[in-house]
Amino acid sequence: MQKLIVQGGMPLGGEISVQTAKNAALPIIAACILTEEPIVIEKCPHLKDIDAMINIMRHLGCSAAFDGDNLHVCCRDVSLNVINADLTGKLRSSIFILGSILSRCRKAYISHPGGCEIGLRPIDLHISGLKGLSVKIEDDGGVICCDGGDMKSGVINLDFASVGATENLMMAGALLDGETVIVNAAREPEIVDLANFINAMGGNVSGAGGSIIRVRGVKKLHGCTYKPMPDRICAGTFLAAVAATGGCATVKDIVPEHLFGITERLKKAGAKLTVRNGSVRICADGRPKAIHKLETNVYPAFPTDMQPQFCAMLSHATGSSVIVENLFENRFGYTTELVKMGANITVKDRIAVVAGVPRLHGAAVKACDLRGGAALVIAALAAEGKTEIYGVEHIDRGYESIEQPFAELGGNIVRTEIE
Repeated sequence: MQKLIVQGGMPLGGEISVQTAKNAALPIIAACILTEEPIVIEKCPHLKDIDAMINIMRHLGCSAAFDGDNLHVCCRDVSLNVINADLTGKLRSSIFILGSILSRCRKAYISHPGGCEIGLRPIDLHISGLKGLSVKIEDDGGVICCDGGDMKSGVINLDFASVGATENLMMAGALLDGETVIVNAAREPEIVDLANFINAMGGNVSGAGGSIIRVRGVKKLHGCTYKPMPDRICAGTFLAAVAATGGCATVKDIVPEHLFGITERLKKAGAKLTVRNGSVRICADGRPKAIHKLETNVYPAFPTDMQPQFCAMLSHATGSSVIVENLFENRFGYTTELVKMGANITVKDRIAVVAGVPRLHGAAVKACDLRGGAALVIAALAAEGKTEIYGVEHIDRGYESIEQPFAELGGNIVRTEIE
């Protein structure tokens, strides 16, 4: 087991590049099942969630291995093994592997998925969507048994613009006869990336990025080499950390329009931003300003995956901020750890009132989920004194050696073994 030790209180500065997006790479890896031919995913991040997906792919008979930063996947032979709870319990994203297996094999068996304990995240939308494609689904003792022997394309109207359900249905329709139409589809950039990947394999997906996606099935998909999009949440995490510490830095290798919901809120917090091709420069003078009301919602609104990082930043702001979490009912669990560092946060249901304090102080804290862990890193970098962060395995699910990029920005942060 490991921990992070942070000596905070110094402004961050310099330049940093952003890793490839975890939330783009995961569905792309799952979509490799759609073809028998080899796939190369360039600059795939080395993350615990990626490792969990690779283990699922191998369990299904695929080969998957890193060559440097490139992930080589080949699903020439796919075995209809039950994806048991030992595999799915580590990864919520395991559920959208159903679409690719059903498209390829017409049957699938998977235990209920796991992941961060931040809310219910029901899989009803995935199930009802697949049923709309005439998949017969039963729950047998916690194993979701899917029979797609009579699968056919159709029109699916999602009750909520779910990213995972949209991805599942895109993959499910890729090899079906006719056209599958997804109405009220999620609009996140990761959806567009998956569509681009399926099309790079010879698929026919149109409308991604809008509310209606059309998937015209093809007989066969082929191999390809593909580089997923940069991670907008990692970029936002770096930007929030610079703002929290009163620093000035450039974040490179981004797609600026993906960050609009984040950068506009940073401006409200008093940061000055300059956007150029593939980079954004942020300069913050002293403490952040409070944001009167910060609400999470689906893209292109402010992302729920940035809510904890902004809460950490606003803990040190001048004035009081109100954060409304509209997507997950348990996402404020990390705030108890921020309070240990001197933060003044009151939580009721899905609303947090954050009264900014002049300074945070170091403490021993524990990450209990991915983005909450990133929030603790930001708070530690802004705080005076030493902070020890435990539960680093949660942070490693989505950030590749998080201490390295922050060290490049001048942060005093190291990883060490727990004695």
